[in-house]
Order: sequence, then structure tokens, then C-alpha cells
Amino acid sequence: MTEMLRPMLELAVLIPGTLLAYLPMKQHLKIKMGALTAIWLSTLLMLCIVGGLFCYSFEIKTISFILPAFMLMTIAYCATLRTSILKSANIALAVCGVYACLASITRAIDSIVYPKNIEPWFGLTGGIVFNIFCWIFVMLAFYPASHAVCDLIDDENIAHTWYVFWILPTVFIAINIFIIPWNPNILHTGRIMQGYIVICCTMLGLLLLFYALFYIMAKSLNNNHKLTQENTILYMQQEQYNTLNKAIEETRHARHDMRHHLSILNSFVKRKDWADLENYLSKMSKSIPSSELKLCENNAIDGVAGHYYHRYKDLEIPCVFKLELPKELSVSEIDICLVLSNLLENALEASMRTAPDKRRINVLARMHSDNVVLIKVENFYNGVVKEKNGIFESSKHSGEGIGTQSVRRIAEKGGGYCRFTQKDGIFTADVMLRGKSK
Repeated sequence: MTEMLRPMLELAVLIPGTLLAYLPMKQHLKIKMGALTAIWLSTLLMLCIVGGLFCYSFEIKTISFILPAFMLMTIAYCATLRTSILKSANIALAVCGVYACLASITRAIDSIVYPKNIEPWFGLTGGIVFNIFCWIFVMLAFYPASHAVCDLIDDENIAHTWYVFWILPTVFIAINIFIIPWNPNILHTGRIMQGYIVICCTMLGLLLLFYALFYIMAKSLNNNHKLTQENTILYMQQEQYNTLNKAIEETRHARHDMRHHLSILNSFVKRKDWADLENYLSKMSKSIPSSELKLCENNAIDGVAGHYYHRYKDLEIPCVFKLELPKELSVSEIDICLVLSNLLENALEASMRTAPDKRRINVLARMHSDNVVLIKVENFYNGVVKEKNGIFESSKHSGEGIGTQSVRRIAEKGGGYCRFTQKDGIFTADVMLRGKSK
């Protein structure tokens, strides 16, 4: 019975490994947590029992069973998540890489405790130590995995970094498999044991260091991207400020000239020169600056909206802005500005591909409650919109547009939502942003 238990103990590390892989994905589950836990726990227990019996019966290494089981489990793992397969597979590989290093360290400990063990699996103590190591690592990694790594998963600004992340975990897994001694007695030859322990511990340290550096690099890229976005918003605000100053100066001059205009108008009236009066009034009305100086009480949002409002006017795109937002908001101003700029930029691009007589953009933003902002942008389009499985794809490249990705991420991170629809030649974006309750 004890001999049969040993390979089962080795395979039992699949349980903490699966738990660790799911920690960063708590917001992306397709199945409810309770049902998912029941399914995975029963499946993993069966795998441990069946796999242990298989390895015991044929006296083979558990690695021969774990590798195909890991591939099948990774496929099932990715299928239960809403994130991309690339991200999900990278997380699975990251966990497997750490556990491969822990297995190598345990192998050295097992060889010290059971120097005459020539079985293809750990001794009973080694199997228990292996499980203890894995559970300890789960506890140590619990907070970073459920917070820091979770943030990286949700951040679309660093999506391209996941294309290269998988390389090092895969290399470390391959090295750990390669250094498995086919004959455990080799470890007791000369100083091989000391070297083996140093190599295993060094690989674990290097792998964890790589993960830490990846996190720091990803956060740095994200911060740089946020700074770029904030600089863009500041640039829009500066442009709006300059426009307001120009309009105010024009208004000041117009008021200064008003007495002169009134004198001329009075002379036309006295002479009953109605034709010249009408002509003069027409010219005078064109010289009066637009009174639409402020679109929103909130200065940051007004800067973004004003920037696009004047771009639309310059391009002769009819537009209506109705921004009923107060000066102080519980929802992040940066989030609102980013959502609004993405939607207005998309509306501008769609309008430029539409016949001039059919162009029109309507923008509405209002408070739904103290901590909920609703944004709606409508624009006419040329009738060609790429849509796949309810997701509107970019007209510039394959996959969902960067703008809509960004809007969706910002909305959902705070518990809000976004919805994109098309009907009768009108594309509509509805976004709800949640803030902190007052």
C-alpha cells in the first residue's frame, strides 16, 4: 500500500499547481467558482489515483504521466477562462516551471534520505516533502498572484510581452527534465550531489528572478503608456485652453466694437436703407465668435471633448455634444477621458470613411448616480463594419480594435460595462463607468 501511495503523492502536486494557476484568473472565469472547484478537484483526485496506479503497475516515472496530463489540463484550463489562450498558457507554463524546479530540489532531498532508493518515484518522505514545498509556494505566491499578476493579466497595454514570456519557463522545464538522473546512485558519486543541489536551487532562484523582472518591466511599460496617455490628454486640454483664450479675446474685441456697429446700424435705420442694413447685419454676424466655449463643467473632460469638437468643426462634420457632468466626479477623470478620446477618435475615423452628406456624430455623457457615469457616442458609418462573435474588429488589422479593447478594459475593471451596436447605418457605443461610492 505504501509503495502504491508514493507515485500518487508525486501526482498530488497537480492540485496546488492548478490552484496557483487560477489565482490570477479570478475575474476571468467562465464557470462559477464553486462548480469549477468541484469539477477540478474531482478530476485531479481521479488523475492522481489513476495515474499513480498506472505508474506503479508499469514501474515508470511519474514524469511520463504528468507531461501528457499537463497538456490536457492546460487545454481544459484555457477553455474555462475568458482571457486569450496565449495569456492562459503562459500562466500554466509559469507554474509548471516553478514546480519542475521544486521537483528537482525534492529529488536531491529524497536521494539523501533514501540513498538506496532506485524506484522511479520519490520515497514516501520525499513525496510528502514535495507536496509541502508546493503548498508553501502557493501560500507565498498567493498575494502576488491574486493581485500583481492579476493586474498584468487585465492590462492590455502590455499584451505584446506575453508573446515572449513563455520561452524561459519552457527552457527551465526542459533543463529540469534533462538533469533527472536515470540512476539515482549517480548523485552519490564524488561531489555530484552538492553540485546538483546548487544547480537546482540556482535555477529556482533565477526563474523567480525572471518573473520579478518581467513584472517590473511590464509595470514600467504600463506606466510609460499611462504617461503617454496623460500627456495626450494634457495636450488636448492645452489646445482647448488656447481655443478658449482666443475666443475670449475675440469676444472682447467684438464687445469693444459693438458701439461702433450700433452707430452704423442706427444710421441705416434713420436712412431706411434696408438693403445695406441687411447686408451689414449679415457681415456682422459672421464676425461674432462662437459662444460654444465650454462643453463640460469638468475641465479635464472639457479639454478632451473640446479638442475633438473643434476637429469635427474643422472637417465640417456635424456634431452635437451634451456633456452633463459636474466639476467633481467620483469616477476617475483619466478613465473618462481615455474612454471618451477612444470613442471620439473611432467616430472621427468612421466619419472620414463616410460620404460628407451622411456624416453626423452625437455625444452624450451624464451621471446615472453618484458613482456611475454613462457615455454614449453615435456616428454614421459607410455600412462596412467587421464583426465576429459579437466583437467589432478593427478596420486596420485583424482582431478587435485597440480603441475598443481599451474602452472594454477600462469599463470592466471597475465593474462597469461597454456595448457596441450597429443599426440602420448608425454605430453606437454605450459605456458605463463605475467609481467609488461617496
